[in-house]
Amino acid sequence: MLTFRRALVISAAVLTLLFIFRSSHSSPTQPKALTADSLVHPEPISKTNAEQPARQETTDPPKAKPKENGAWKGAGSAQINSKKPKTQISLDDVRKRPLRDQLEYQFPYDVDTKFPAYIWQTWKYTPASGEFEEVFREAEASWTILHPTFVHEVITDTVAVHLMRHLYASVPEVLEAYNALPLPVLKADFFRYLILLARGGIYSDIDTAALKSATDWVPTDVPRTSYGLVIGIEADPDREDWAQWYSRRIQFCQWTIQAKPGHPALRNIVANITEETLKRKAEGRLTKDTKNIIEFTGPALWTDIIFSFFNDPEYFDMSTSKGNITWEQFTNIKAAKKAGDVIVLPITSFSPGVRQMGAGEDDDPMAFVKHNFEGTWKPEAERHIGEVI
Repeated sequence: MLTFRRALVISAAVLTLLFIFRSSHSSPTQPKALTADSLVHPEPISKTNAEQPARQETTDPPKAKPKENGAWKGAGSAQINSKKPKTQISLDDVRKRPLRDQLEYQFPYDVDTKFPAYIWQTWKYTPASGEFEEVFREAEASWTILHPTFVHEVITDTVAVHLMRHLYASVPEVLEAYNALPLPVLKADFFRYLILLARGGIYSDIDTAALKSATDWVPTDVPRTSYGLVIGIEADPDREDWAQWYSRRIQFCQWTIQAKPGHPALRNIVANITEETLKRKAEGRLTKDTKNIIEFTGPALWTDIIFSFFNDPEYFDMSTSKGNITWEQFTNIKAAKKAGDVIVLPITSFSPGVRQMGAGEDDDPMAFVKHNFEGTWKPEAERHIGEVI
């Protein structure tokens, strides 16, 4: 007897057989299953479009067209290259090389890199110390206020010794020279070149105040990858008796310098001071006389090094030059001037308010750093004397 339950089972079995039969004899026109190959693909990129590089977002301004001869007409064109591939060699082999080669190996230069966001200053005390002089507080704070994303360090003499030992352990001649210098001012001069060579960034004396951010020092149409050193004019005494007041007809200041690490000018001045210091030490001529500091480690030497760099055939193509680059190319300039990979700012930029030599006031659009001329390295009785004429 066919019961209800048996009827359900038989019905299910019949339906199953019908489903299997139809599946095994499906029509060949049935659509295929959806796969990656069945999706719509974009059209191939044409060769013309494929050869065009993708637009890259960058914080740097677009590259400007190069000017004739790199710097100015007839002055020689720059040949500054990015850093050379650094082949690993043993420390013993490095030590056999000349001092400048050792410094180049330890601190290679790459003009394409960004300026490190460091601000370096030196003083006897840090701002956190109660002994930090109130006269410096507002000026020191201005650097942090205008550069909130920068690392701002005030390095004391004690810390500087350990920092130099860390950075220049592989170049012991430099450490020997630094430790041999008999005056704090000599060490302070040497420190600024040493820290910028090794780490880059901005060095500025403790008695300077920032008026504008360093990001505004150089016109935005100058590619940041086209220069590695920014300097300013300290003195441009356009008068017959200039030699009675200054040591050079155009003198570059070294109380404020911006640099990428490894710059050849910094390498040259570090090597020069090191060699001269060790020579004087060997001859017993290292003294505490402050009269010739400007020539030994100060702005006179710095100026000579810069002009020597401008006229070095290793970095500048002098074949099209009508003569050496001299002070004449920089006197009375009112705007930034580019020579190779060096930006030279007018006297107003780092010396506003001196009311001489064509310098503008503190509110001038080209005024970037205010130097208060405290003469902090001098004996107390000599400070504020003879700083400006």
